[in-house]
Amino acid sequence: MNQRETQPAIEEWTPGPGRSSSWADLERHAARLGAIHLRRLFDDDPERGRRLRATAVGMTLDFSKNHLDDSALASLLDLAAESRVQERVQMMSRGDKINASENRSVLHMALRLPEGSKLEIEGTDVVAEVHRVLARMEHLANQVRRGERKGATGEPITNVVNIGIGGSHLGPAMAYRALLPYVDRDLSFAFVSNVDPSAMEDTLRDLDPAATLFIVASKTFTTAETMSNARSARDWVASRVGAESAGMHFVAVSAAPDRAAEFGVGPRDRFEMWDWVGGRYSMDSAIGLSTMIAIGPDRFRDMLRGFHDMDLHFLTAEPQTNLPLIHGMLSVWYRNFFGYATHGVMPYDSHLDRFPDYLQQLTMESNGKSVTLSGKEVEWDTGPIYWGSPGTDGQHSFFQLLHQGTTVVPLDLIGFARSHSHDNQRHSMLLANMLAQSRALAFGRTAAEVTGGSPTTRTHRVMPGNRPSNTIVAEKLDPYRLGTLVALYEHSVFTQGVVWGINSFDQWGVELGKKLATQIEPYLSQGAPSPAFDSSTNGLIEELTSGIDHEEDQ
Repeated sequence: MNQRETQPAIEEWTPGPGRSSSWADLERHAARLGAIHLRRLFDDDPERGRRLRATAVGMTLDFSKNHLDDSALASLLDLAAESRVQERVQMMSRGDKINASENRSVLHMALRLPEGSKLEIEGTDVVAEVHRVLARMEHLANQVRRGERKGATGEPITNVVNIGIGGSHLGPAMAYRALLPYVDRDLSFAFVSNVDPSAMEDTLRDLDPAATLFIVASKTFTTAETMSNARSARDWVASRVGAESAGMHFVAVSAAPDRAAEFGVGPRDRFEMWDWVGGRYSMDSAIGLSTMIAIGPDRFRDMLRGFHDMDLHFLTAEPQTNLPLIHGMLSVWYRNFFGYATHGVMPYDSHLDRFPDYLQQLTMESNGKSVTLSGKEVEWDTGPIYWGSPGTDGQHSFFQLLHQGTTVVPLDLIGFARSHSHDNQRHSMLLANMLAQSRALAFGRTAAEVTGGSPTTRTHRVMPGNRPSNTIVAEKLDPYRLGTLVALYEHSVFTQGVVWGINSFDQWGVELGKKLATQIEPYLSQGAPSPAFDSSTNGLIEELTSGIDHEEDQ
């Protein structure tokens, strides 16, 4: 398909109070349902738990434990229709430049289109380009996995270190942990993002430079933290194999091949990115090279297939059964009509321990915006704060607040029917905890249900319940299902952004701190204040540098 010549005016995509006829309906629904306990909703509708759920591509979303009924759900879906979510996703899929502030297409879905598909943007078939890079990735991955990729001294590569930050780090690090049962254990993998020198030093301490390959992942190949770490790694390698041969231990993933070449990365080891892929949407691009090496090309393609199947579902499913659409509209529901500012994600699988971190960037970098597409200040809340922890760890930490605190936090509970472990009894215990938390949050415990103790002490054991949650379940955490899970959240975030009328695909808020850091660093190195800085910053510069001086004097 070809990119359309014309696009609707940006202003057409700005919804909110007064722009959508369903908004007032939802305000009335929220007032009504906010006064009805989830216990009563289930008592009045015994089939509620079987009806308020959706299943697609091997995944089930049970959303019955939400402040929701059929009428409110219909109004939420009406809001999605009035906001033209489905039309907007069609624009994204065909390459219209919906990233208005940067005048770019948003084509992460093209990264998982099957080979032979066609998507032409400005005269280039981007699907052919994607598969050309995938083929080169497969060649390198197979070389490393077979012991055929050698370092400068002829030793086979057995250690892979990914150097990146943001999406160039969080996606690969999350995927490695999530798919650990599928990783080739003859190889070691590490992920460095923080510019703190201890992070790199701790990573390299037990590695052999002659057997280590670094993947430097930076779209511009100028990201300060990434390039500082990359230079440190190159010095470390050069100390063993010599400066002229150090480049054999580096590959680059970048949209700036010339800069990668200047760093010393040869043509065969430069893997292309494109400006139409945002970092937080890039784990299935060449940014996922470490993932492909770890799990193998076939399983990486299984992951791409999972992404693509969820893409197709989002593009084609009816609203009433559309998992990402429903999930996204529930986030709008709680953010805008109940005033809940945060959203928790609790995976009941230890391999997903990095998934909440990954989602923090995906959700908050995408929808942490206060300006509409048309450049006006938003008049409604956007972007909830995402956070979470694997169950059952969180149950013994912050779940106390979730059950009895004064702040309500909608949750996603994620579980899998089958484990990679053969200890079925403990896996059942894990899933029982997930279901128990879902029930306890929704239904709580009344004073009449508390036994023993005095009337005063019994009040401390009352749980109000009425806390909303989704439960997301699938058969097993494998590459395919990881792809479907990540794509579910990608499209949920997209849905929210469209309804809020914001650009989910830029991140100007990230840039300011980086720019200021480059201004401050010279003064910090000199231990001198700047007349251009505020008194707090200058005072802290003096405090930090005097502390360094004291340390050196001891």
